[in-house]
Amino acid sequence: RVAMEYFDMAADVQSLKYAFKCHRKNENGKDIVYPVNAIAFHPILGTFASGGCDGFVNIWDGNNKKRLYQYAKYPTSIAALAFSGDGELLAVASSYTYEEGDQSHPSDAIYIRNILDSEVRPKPKVR
Repeated sequence: RVAMEYFDMAADVQSLKYAFKCHRKNENGKDIVYPVNAIAFHPILGTFASGGCDGFVNIWDGNNKKRLYQYAKYPTSIAALAFSGDGELLAVASSYTYEEGDQSHPSDAIYIRNILDSEVRPKPKVR
């Protein structure tokens, strides 16, 4: 899970906090949960990316509590994420994190993605 929490302890602000499920899949009726290894915030829009042991990178709109985009699966776990200062690039480190023990796995790699505005821009809030 990824949780949105606030430092302001006022009751009205604390009522806004929540947690949502991410990096999981249902396989044969069983919910498989993968660790979240990395989170990176877009420097301009405030949306964020999460990367997990499932090999996926998701883009989230925390204010609207929605996933905006999911990139194609990487060869192995996502170990680290970072947006460029202008938010136009996302560095993705794909590295086996031994979540399934010592076994043969793809080589570590760093990928640089060009980011489309439609992938990271929050959607207008529906009222």
